Amino acid sequence: QVQLVESGGDLVQPGGSLRLSCATFGFTFTNYYMNWVRQAPGKGLEWVSSINPKGDGTGYADSVKGRFTISKDNAKNTLYLQMASLKPEDTAVYYCTRSFHYDVWGQGTQVTVSS
Repeated sequence: QVQLVESGGDLVQPGGSLRLSCATFGFTFTNYYMNWVRQAPGKGLEWVSSINPKGDGTGYADSVKGRFTISKDNAKNTLYLQMASLKPEDTAVYYCTRSFHYDVWGQGTQVTVSS
């Protein structure tokens, strides 16, 4: 069955770094765009970043550009989000999603940026 499993969320201080992972199962990882989406407390969903199937094309929301890096390891069927210079505004549940259609979602992983 198609499944996405996020991990790596944690409590981190402002200015800190964190790497999120999304392990994927049940589909051909190299055939799909992959995305990170987040939802902050009391706010709606916000697109964070996307990466093309090969892994050589990326896009970022202005709010995270220059601080976050999306990548993927096709051999491991795993998506990553490297987050640096974290801000309290980055506090959110982060979801891994499949394709431009966001047709599959993971369970989410909580990132809390606080001193």
